[in-house]
Amino acid sequence: MSDSRNTILAVILSAVVLIAWQYFYNIPQMENQRLAEQARKELSKQAQPGNNAATPQDGTASAPQPGAPAAAQPAPVVARDVAIAASPRVKIDTPRLSGSISLKGARIDDLSLVQFRETVDPTSPAIVLYSPSGTAEPYYAEFGWVPATGTSAKLPDSNTVWQQEGSNSLTPTTPVTLKYDNGEGLTFRRVISIDDRYLFSIKDDVANAGKAPVTLLPYALISRHGIPKISGYYILHEGLIGYLGADGLQEYSYKKIDDAKPLESSPDTKGLKWTATDGWLGITDKYWASALLPDTHAQLQARFFSRPLGAIRTYQADYLENPQTIAVGGTGSANTRLFAGAKEASVVGINFPIGGFGGYNRELGLNHFDLLIDWGWFYFITKPMFLALDFFYHLVGNFGLAILLVTVLVKLLFFPLANKSYASMAKMKAVQPQMAALKERYPDDKMKQQQEMMEIYKKEKINPIAGCLPVALQIPVFFSLYKVLFVTIEMRHAPFYGWIKDLSAPDPTNLFTLFGLLHYDPTQLPLIGHYLALGIWPLIMGLTMWFQMKLNPKPPDPTQQLIFGWMPLIFTFMLAGFPAGLVIYWAWNNTLSVLQQSFIMRRNGVKVELLDNIKTTFISKKAT
Repeated sequence: MSDSRNTILAVILSAVVLIAWQYFYNIPQMENQRLAEQARKELSKQAQPGNNAATPQDGTASAPQPGAPAAAQPAPVVARDVAIAASPRVKIDTPRLSGSISLKGARIDDLSLVQFRETVDPTSPAIVLYSPSGTAEPYYAEFGWVPATGTSAKLPDSNTVWQQEGSNSLTPTTPVTLKYDNGEGLTFRRVISIDDRYLFSIKDDVANAGKAPVTLLPYALISRHGIPKISGYYILHEGLIGYLGADGLQEYSYKKIDDAKPLESSPDTKGLKWTATDGWLGITDKYWASALLPDTHAQLQARFFSRPLGAIRTYQADYLENPQTIAVGGTGSANTRLFAGAKEASVVGINFPIGGFGGYNRELGLNHFDLLIDWGWFYFITKPMFLALDFFYHLVGNFGLAILLVTVLVKLLFFPLANKSYASMAKMKAVQPQMAALKERYPDDKMKQQQEMMEIYKKEKINPIAGCLPVALQIPVFFSLYKVLFVTIEMRHAPFYGWIKDLSAPDPTNLFTLFGLLHYDPTQLPLIGHYLALGIWPLIMGLTMWFQMKLNPKPPDPTQQLIFGWMPLIFTFMLAGFPAGLVIYWAWNNTLSVLQQSFIMRRNGVKVELLDNIKTTFISKKAT
């Protein structure tokens, strides 16, 4: 009975990891490649028009849409630098951001993250976040006013050219003021400031020197044209995101928005809307995000939606605030903020009872802004895992070493449970001669063998399933570390030693290219390519796992022997495509387990036969 139970548990644990790998890694990766190829084909066929912002409408009445395109016809794609040069601009210059604000439309549509590069090469191009309309991948933020129903006023739109007061660049110490006079009594003034991280603050004023009051509604939007290149993994959200008051966290992928119900009166505009107070909303990528952060007391008419533009769709997160009636001689004001940058935990914020970072979440009193980073359902494991890694990183200066130290810490936390497990396994090894004697005594009576075996277990206080406990304990730690390595920008391009330049990427070496001697990429082969990324660290991990298996007593059941014999090889291929940091963790954890188990076996008077078992394996194979 116990042998069967061990076999079932081993099969279940292996199946859980295999299925999870297939579901979370292999299938999404293939789907992501398919979507990326589709997006490339679509972008090669068409471009984006230069004035197609969809300004929000009043949630209670039908309002005009300044800035909406006259026709959804694509224009020729132009190079990004050409599009930027086509309009007058105000330079953005901060320690972390560079770019410009277009005076045409007063859009923030040119933004690069100067501290982050496209590859591990420090001379590679900086990450581009925003790009203007007319380029291959338009992405921008826009702010302004729309008229309420019954109000007729000339308002600035995406074609309006604003005037800058002064000539300074936008820096953390020098805000920028833009002005537009509609010639009918309304003067619009916008003050844009920025901090030394990723936060823009926008203050809009409207002075009414006309002949009648006007009623206007402040709006803000983030627009993106086409589906960007996404990671495509189930464990990570990429798309539209927000925390909208009592409705809580809202996460919608691009496909989910496309599949939503028609919004308002347009059958082609698909999306959702909310009425909320104390909310924020935007669009998130794996490592970068753009989010609107209105005043926490403002009541919002918020929307996520997409609509067609030729063969692609545009995606937008926007909101309207309550209408303001501006009397003659009076002034209306609106304030909002824009986060546009890297999702660094210390900047965004991370809430946790012990430790954590305040970031913008605490500084601005935002509503769960820390959820901009996708910590997942098991945040109670992933957050402390990240905090521990971050602590040791600042202590030793290397995330690879931090992973090794956290592994030791985890082993210490589980030391009592693991000790019981290994002690039970040591006792099982000690009673192996008695087990063999039972088989000889009752060769044809399996029931009697099981009964006598259970008596021995009871007498020696052995838990026959204790051997599965160390593996079971590793699973939540394994997945939490995988999540942290995958979603946190702090791990991106974090080097270890030697050939590992990026702990969040797979080991770049490959056995099937003789570690670089053969110049081809076996991972591109159809069907089997994903299984041919076998680097040095996965081989080390597989070897340490094999050592651990050889340290354990040989299972009496032939089926168990077969399963445990093949498990190291299966795990080696299965984990080869995972982030190098995760494989290093597993190899180091296996090594510590072998040392711990050897110590406990000696303490229990059981001979450590690791080398003997390894020799027996090769001798028996040679004899065969």
